[in-house]
Amino acid sequence: MTEAKPTSAHASRRIATINRLLEALWAGGLATDPPLDPDALEAAARRSAGPAFADQTWDPRFDDGWRRRLALLSGELAGTARLTALGRTIAHGQIVAALATRLRAEALWRRHPEILAAPLPAPIIIVGQMRSGSTRMQRLLACDPRLDFTRFYESWNPVPRRPGGRPDDRKLRTFAGLSCARLLNPGFAAIHPTGIAQPDEEIGFYSPSIFGSAFEAQWRVPFFARHCETTDRQPVYASFRRMVQTIRWLRGPAQRSDRPWILKTPQFSQDLAAVAAAFPDARLILLRRDEPATVASAVSLVGNQVALQSSVADRGWITAEWTRKVRLREERMAIDAAACGLPQIMVDFAAMEADWEAQMARVYPLLGLGFDDTVRARMRRYVNSVPHRRLERQRRAALATARTG
Repeated sequence: MTEAKPTSAHASRRIATINRLLEALWAGGLATDPPLDPDALEAAARRSAGPAFADQTWDPRFDDGWRRRLALLSGELAGTARLTALGRTIAHGQIVAALATRLRAEALWRRHPEILAAPLPAPIIIVGQMRSGSTRMQRLLACDPRLDFTRFYESWNPVPRRPGGRPDDRKLRTFAGLSCARLLNPGFAAIHPTGIAQPDEEIGFYSPSIFGSAFEAQWRVPFFARHCETTDRQPVYASFRRMVQTIRWLRGPAQRSDRPWILKTPQFSQDLAAVAAAFPDARLILLRRDEPATVASAVSLVGNQVALQSSVADRGWITAEWTRKVRLREERMAIDAAACGLPQIMVDFAAMEADWEAQMARVYPLLGLGFDDTVRARMRRYVNSVPHRRLERQRRAALATARTG
């Protein structure tokens, strides 16, 4: 095993100081060691959601198996994950926030059944491995005003504490969370440049279901990961669809549109059959990148997250686990894409690197839209923007790691 190493010596010292401070506070009785057992997490979620949710029962209509996954996850967080004091605090906070979101979402769906009755225009679903260029594809498409997308704050905090309240507390909570993430982990901005209103992946839509790589990429939780890979995923994606409908409804009549939604998370490549069942009229953009580069980039990202929260980051285990996972996703994506019967196109990472405009011109007929000069100009402005240049620097660094590693 190798010791956990955050992104810099300065960050390492800062995190070590935080861990010592938390341990001293707990030992001195000045703060409570955050519990990770399911009952305590659920109780904390009810307190976080507010007094109105103290006695709210879980609606069986929306059950997607989250309780079983919570039991598996909490057990591994208490053992296999080898969490530090900071890691334990982060894990507790994330799961409590996810369950509080679930409470608020179920209450909202009961009060406003029209949310789940509303149709969704045929979405454009980007299906690719972690670090395969899915962020680039999503943000290029988001330049087109004829398409819609999820913003970062909507993914991190899908349901506000007070729907319709102003200011929108989701933005405030996301700004605070993103600032904290950047403070604790300076490498986060390089790994995934973003802003609270930027187009971003819907990884936060999985959290209320206690599912998937939002958790697997932070902690060593192999039994939880295998369960997510092998259990029936269709209930999870029914919940995912409800979240998309909820985000669209929450924008209000003035901002609500019938534009097709761009959806993307790396998890889609693992669960494409369930994705297709939830969105039977979707159009698929499949992304392909060579395995060594994909694995190296995934290991870099996961290693960064694990090192922040664990007392031991086993680089060998992370490499073996994510090599296995990359291969599993590639196999499933190929099988499910061939079987689902949805309109689709494959885009190669290297081809996008060589000439992104030519590849986007290939994509647009699938969307039934013209790739005109106005859209090209918007995309060029994005490509020349500071956020995209940061993304490109990270991508080149990951590619160099793959070549030398």
